Amino acid sequence: MFNFINNQLLKMEWLSNLVEKFVVEVLNLEISSRFGASIHFFIYDSIKIFILLSLLIFLVSYIQSYFPPERTKKILGRFQGVIANTLAALLGTITPFCSCSSIPLFIGFTSAGLPVGVTFSFLISSPLVDLASVILLGSIFNFKIAFAYVFVGVILAIIGGSIIDKLKMQKYVEDFVFSSNQLGEDIEKLKFKDRLDFSKNQVMDIVNRVWKYVLIGVFIGSMIHNYIPENVINSILGNDKWYSVLIATIVGIPMYADIFGTLPIAEALVTKGVGLGTALSFMMATTALSLPSMIMLSKVVKNKLLGLFILIVTLGIIIIGYTFNFISYLFI
Repeated sequence: MFNFINNQLLKMEWLSNLVEKFVVEVLNLEISSRFGASIHFFIYDSIKIFILLSLLIFLVSYIQSYFPPERTKKILGRFQGVIANTLAALLGTITPFCSCSSIPLFIGFTSAGLPVGVTFSFLISSPLVDLASVILLGSIFNFKIAFAYVFVGVILAIIGGSIIDKLKMQKYVEDFVFSSNQLGEDIEKLKFKDRLDFSKNQVMDIVNRVWKYVLIGVFIGSMIHNYIPENVINSILGNDKWYSVLIATIVGIPMYADIFGTLPIAEALVTKGVGLGTALSFMMATTALSLPSMIMLSKVVKNKLLGLFILIVTLGIIIIGYTFNFISYLFI
C-alpha cells in the first residue's frame, strides 16, 4: 500500500506514463533519444512539482492560518535558550517561504521582542526545510533521505541561532528593525471560507514568485540528465573528489531559487553518480545563502552579523555535505 501511494500519488508514475505517451504519439519523438528524454523529463517534472507544490502549500497555509505571527511570538516568548531556538527552527519548517520572503517575518519577530538568536534559527530553517520539501524529496529520492535532510536542516538552524545568541549579536541589527511593525494582520479569528481564501492566495502568491525558477531548475536538470556525460560530471563532482562539496556549495550561493527549483537539478546530479551530500550541499547553499537574500539581509543587519551568519551556515552546509557523502559511501 505504501509503495502504491508513493509511486502513484507522490512519484506520479501515471503522469510519467501519460507524458511518455504524449511525447511518442503526439510529438513523434523517440523516448530513448536524448531530445525525447529531455522533453519527457521537462514536462513530467514540471507538472509533478507544480501539482505537489500547490497542494502542499495550500495545506500548510491552512494550518498556518491558525498561527498568526503575533500568536506565534507569544508562544515563542515563553521559552528561552535552546528550547526557543528549537521551536523557532521547527516553526520555519511549516512556513513555505524562500529566503527573501522570510526576511520580513524575521524583522517582525525581532521588532516584537524575540531574541535575535531565536529569529535567526527561524531565518535559517524557513527557506531550507519545509513540509512541502519533505514530500517532494520523498517523491524524487526516498523518505529516509527526505527526513534526514529535514533533521540536519533543523539542527543547523538550532546551532546557528544558538551561536548568534551566545555571542550577543543583537547590537549588530539595524536600529530601524526594533521599531518596525511587520507582523501583519491577526488572522486567528478567520472563518472557514476566509482560511480557504487565505490558503488559495498563498498558493497563487508563492507559485507566481517561484514558477520561473522551477522551470529553470527542471530545464537544467533535463540537460544534465540527458546531455552531459556521466564521466564529465564525475570528473568534477564525483564521490572520489574531496572538493566536490566545496564546489557545489560555492556554485549554489550566487544562484537564486528555492528548494523546489533546485530539486530537479539535484535529482539529475545524483542519477549521474554525484554524491548525495554534494547534491544536498548545492540545494542548501542555493536556498539558504542565495545572493539576493544576502543583499536584502545586509540592509537589516550589520556586516559583522551578516558575515557570522554566512560563515555558520556555509560551514554547516559543508559539514552536512561531507557527512552525507560518507554515509552514502558506507551504506548505499
